[in-house]
Amino acid sequence: MNSDKQIPTAERLIVALDVPRAEDAKALVEQLGDSVQFYKIGLELFMAGGYFELLDWLVAKQKKVFVDLKFFDVPETVRSAVRALAASGATFATVHGNQAIMEAAARDKGALKILAVTVLTSLDRGDLDDLGFACDVEKLVLSRARRALQTGVDGIVSSGLEAPLIRRELGEKLLVVTPGIRPVENKPVDDQKRTVDVAQAFKNGADYIVIGRPIRLAPDPRAAAIAVQRTIAEVFA
Repeated sequence: MNSDKQIPTAERLIVALDVPRAEDAKALVEQLGDSVQFYKIGLELFMAGGYFELLDWLVAKQKKVFVDLKFFDVPETVRSAVRALAASGATFATVHGNQAIMEAAARDKGALKILAVTVLTSLDRGDLDDLGFACDVEKLVLSRARRALQTGVDGIVSSGLEAPLIRRELGEKLLVVTPGIRPVENKPVDDQKRTVDVAQAFKNGADYIVIGRPIRLAPDPRAAAIAVQRTIAEVFA
């Protein structure tokens, strides 16, 4: 069930720059060099300062950028935020909300691709109970994916565990970006609960994968990234 979208293989890996400072992010990018073409920048860096300067720096280095700020606000505010971001050169941005929020985000996105968050990979059935969702994770993910398709956003963020269901039900109509990738067995201290490995994520239907700690904390991050890229190349060979 590999994705049949025409995406350069080297761009299917998105490395999460979940570090405390923009300087740390730049140092990691320089260390990874040409082994990584696509980066995610999220809330930690946004609060640290220098976020948009980092975005500009990445774009100037001809890297693709995934702005993962999960916009959730009054629909008109989300629309305005997306419109402002559309001129930045970013490739992806996330929204996390109801149908009206997703529709607003899609309205003025220009070339920016909007991804709707389904269910965070750090949540499991017990967490959904705490949040008041009286349904299985799979049903909730599929429901949100269907709504995303109706609103005109470009794709969704989904665990690799639910990707096969999305592909069966919705085909190739949405991009599927899968975080929570663990090249090895997940450790108890990890906050990701619904995980798959690199090859399985793509075999389940992901178009892109997001990896943070397994690359960033590796003894040799560049070697770890190259190993992941090699696995991806084998999957799509």
